[in-house]
Amino acid sequence: MSIRDPLVCDLLVLGSGIAGFRGAIEAAQAGWRVVVATKDRPRESNTEYAQGGIAVSLAEGDTPEQHLADTLEAGDGLCDQEAVKVLVEEGPAEVLRLIQWGALFDKEDGGLHFTREAAHGQNRILHAHGDATGQELERTVVEKARSLDTITVMPYHMGVDLMSEEGYARGAWLLDERDNSLVPVLARAVLIATGGLGRLFKESTNPAVATGDGMAMALRAGLVMADLEFVQFHPTALFMKNAPRFLLTESLRGEGAILKNADGERFMDELAPRDVVTRGLVAEMARTGGRPVTLDMTHLDGSYIQSRFPTVFAACLQYGLDIRRTPIPVHPAAHYAMGGIETDVFGRTSMSRVYAAGEAACTGVHGANRLASNSLLEGLVFGARAVRAALDEVGPLPVGPESRAPEPRGCRDLEVANNLRRRVADVMWYGVGIIRDAPGVAQARVELEGIKTHLGGGMLHRRILETCNMAQLGDAVASCAAYREESRGGHFRRDFPKTDDGRWKRHTRLRLGPSGAHFLETQP
Repeated sequence: MSIRDPLVCDLLVLGSGIAGFRGAIEAAQAGWRVVVATKDRPRESNTEYAQGGIAVSLAEGDTPEQHLADTLEAGDGLCDQEAVKVLVEEGPAEVLRLIQWGALFDKEDGGLHFTREAAHGQNRILHAHGDATGQELERTVVEKARSLDTITVMPYHMGVDLMSEEGYARGAWLLDERDNSLVPVLARAVLIATGGLGRLFKESTNPAVATGDGMAMALRAGLVMADLEFVQFHPTALFMKNAPRFLLTESLRGEGAILKNADGERFMDELAPRDVVTRGLVAEMARTGGRPVTLDMTHLDGSYIQSRFPTVFAACLQYGLDIRRTPIPVHPAAHYAMGGIETDVFGRTSMSRVYAAGEAACTGVHGANRLASNSLLEGLVFGARAVRAALDEVGPLPVGPESRAPEPRGCRDLEVANNLRRRVADVMWYGVGIIRDAPGVAQARVELEGIKTHLGGGMLHRRILETCNMAQLGDAVASCAAYREESRGGHFRRDFPKTDDGRWKRHTRLRLGPSGAHFLETQP
């Protein structure tokens, strides 16, 4: 195992989605030297795959107060109201700044076009190129970052571990995937913006990179994690043999698509909160003996469908499905993590000099159930706020002893690692998925512990590191799912089907210590 000479910068950003690049731009504009490390190409992130849009109160008749109220209602009692207030009040300026940087949102009659998604009381969803909003926003921040000389982007460099001392960080270790060498990066501050954990589950709308690496790094370093049990399962992913679980944006239902059972009957309100729709689909399929559910748009104007949703239209057509004429078979899939690395409203974590933003973070904005299209806005707002906090409070690079290089981990056989990776995803889907109970979660934890033991010691390689991260983080998610003995938002327990505000209207906080994971008590 070779170790490179250290790189030195002011800010190390782990992740290249909208939160990471927004933070990098903020730092560079203040004169900081920034390294953005990403384990794939710079634009391969959950941001790139976001279809529906970005929620912001810019439409006539809409207000931040209305956006706040809708967000709090969707969050099922667990939103941090201060964080939501920051989101809805600072969001409009951030979106207007994107437009100044060249973001091209769709327009109607010369003005911005706003649409509606589930649980929004107003038309406040901006979209781009029909259903390719994430691609447009990612393009915008990448091009802006490239225009700034003090930002260095390092593709195919995966974060391995934080360089942490007594309560603070001095940077992180990266893996150069070209030759599996270690690269130490010393930094005054680290921003973890590595995205979510959707690939921990067998059925997922997320790209292959979403293996929760930043969360796992934080967990190992002893940072406090929050609300890991709250995973949002999107109700409508494409469900066809040999096709990926392609996300079918909620905007389809917002524009009039109807959910129908195998007998062609409409069976629920398509615009209910996502967790409600997801469980409704599961219940309907169970009631009809596993027969499929479809999303039907055939009653809508065909040319409008094709122009409004070109990405969805083209993706379905690739698998022989013309959505203008044929209903789309759908099935729920893991989509978004409401929990993550606990932060305050300035992106500060429980470790000095480490900040987090985007889906890797738990700001408290989403509570137990994310309101549709709030995630891109959260990445923008809190990516910027985290770096502003770092600019204000982080001093020079601390001098300390040379950090110990990470030990090789995982197995030495890639085929074995890939099999274990698939096993983790199966275990999480069936044991810690949409419908949970104590025996299922307990069995999942037993199996995950066996997988971690099987991985043992090995070598530093991206696929192996990802598999180790998935198993470790999956066990943390499962332990939180076992801990919360109620049903709320994206967490549903068959054995505790009711919401219990008296005991559980509080955040789940977990920290990994020398003796294992333990929960930090909080008051309801």
